[in-house]
Amino acid sequence: MDNYIFDLDENVTRTPVSYKNRFGITIAADLYLSKDFDDSRQHPAIMIGPPYSGVKEQGPGIYAQNLAKRGFVALAFDPSYNGYSAGEPRHVSSPDIFVEDFSAAVDYLGTRDFVDRERIGGIGLCGSGGFLLSAAQVDRRIKAVATAAMVDISRMASKGPLDSLTEEERNAYLDTLAQQRYDDFLNGTPVLGPRGAPIGFDENTDPVGREFGEFYSTPRGYHPNSITQFTLTSSMSFMNFPLLTHIKSISPRPILFITGEDAFSRYFSEDAYKEAAEPKELHLVPGGNHVDLYDRTDAIPFDKLEEFFTKSLA
Repeated sequence: MDNYIFDLDENVTRTPVSYKNRFGITIAADLYLSKDFDDSRQHPAIMIGPPYSGVKEQGPGIYAQNLAKRGFVALAFDPSYNGYSAGEPRHVSSPDIFVEDFSAAVDYLGTRDFVDRERIGGIGLCGSGGFLLSAAQVDRRIKAVATAAMVDISRMASKGPLDSLTEEERNAYLDTLAQQRYDDFLNGTPVLGPRGAPIGFDENTDPVGREFGEFYSTPRGYHPNSITQFTLTSSMSFMNFPLLTHIKSISPRPILFITGEDAFSRYFSEDAYKEAAEPKELHLVPGGNHVDLYDRTDAIPFDKLEEFFTKSLA
């Protein structure tokens, strides 16, 4: 059972596809097209990456379906080591590999006869926003970038929420991870970190944790492949490798940052917007929180996304 959290629109087709990234990992993806799609001509295409720990059957599929209805070729994919994509051990995360997964999506889309490889853009949700921006810094085939509720996972890992991590705390955590590497090596199986989305939560739960729990741990967004956990030692790579060092180099290709007015992650989009060169735009969703931009079709600004990509991929 695929457990999509949304119903397939009667005006859209969804086809499972797969392809390899440059590490040889097979990526599982869904290709969304409008029912009246004309494959005799070339179309603009958009790839959609999931929130950090999310999968294609959740938010990425919702975005892909709505963009397919608006005439775009849309591809939603699972990151390496996660979802239905290959890679062992399971639930590894990596700044390099997750960035590569976007370039692999360009490889796939750009070799379809019905896709204009000069008109390929991308959307990154939550953590994928940072991965997509990082990919676009070096992969100039990506002609336009939109992020939704972006989180810079490298910044979060190395500096903590709101850059609150002290040097002493950082070093202590690195010492813990160093010991965990020994333990994983001896045991032959890497230990998973704690769930990002608590299964049990109430009014006393940390508000951010409760927000994730209300999505990932309830029928609203639950998927068995989306356990909101990664191998604990994955954090070391993110603490060492910043994602957005060369964000200015994306220019003159346009960037659209979408974030919720009330999102705990809003500062990531605002700071990346300040660092990026023109053309760029910051779009605030009134009253929206972080997770609203995963699945709330009444809050996600699809008209704005259509306008942005229609202009940017013309």
